Amino acid sequence: MAEIIQQEKAHKGKKRAKKGSAHVDMTPMVDLMCLLITFFMLTTAFSKPKVMEITMPEIDNTKKPTPPTLISAARTYHILLTGDDKIYWYNGLIQKGKPIPELHKTTYGKDGIRKMLLDRNKKVFKEITELKDKVITGKLQMADSTLNRKIRDIKKADKNSPIILIKADDKAKYRNIVDIIDEMAICNIGSYVVVDIAPEEIKLIEGKLR
Repeated sequence: MAEIIQQEKAHKGKKRAKKGSAHVDMTPMVDLMCLLITFFMLTTAFSKPKVMEITMPEIDNTKKPTPPTLISAARTYHILLTGDDKIYWYNGLIQKGKPIPELHKTTYGKDGIRKMLLDRNKKVFKEITELKDKVITGKLQMADSTLNRKIRDIKKADKNSPIILIKADDKAKYRNIVDIIDEMAICNIGSYVVVDIAPEEIKLIEGKLR
């Protein structure tokens, strides 16, 4: 890295003491800088932030009263999240004077809630999977924006696909909400919403609803 240059000068026939000057060779430092720049460029490219896409409802500025949207009870599935990473689901509605819906306990992942969602969303999931496979293999050429629009059209066109209501109590973790929304994307669920849990549903989880 450094080199000592020896100098010797004569003065009136006498030899003077040797003096040395330090010379720093910067060539290895240039190589090191190139390596560091390459390292930071690669790590920055690979550590991309994780983003979750959530479709929010459009704002209606007309201020006109609109009747509430009626949904079929047979298509409605309620997913209940609570403490200790527990998750439940039931189909239908809780109404006075009618039988209480059967509450099913399940788990997160492919053998739990995902299996239930895929069983009830088979048609839409199959169509979207086949469309994506054609684009990936090159059988079908289209831009990403066109592909996303076609996927949205497939989800809207099916009138038998499940409508999911996600509800979490005070004991549920934020991670549970993220996990269940991930499952909605994996299973290509077109209609889902996060809403407040009802008191009756808390009693249903605790086994106190009669």
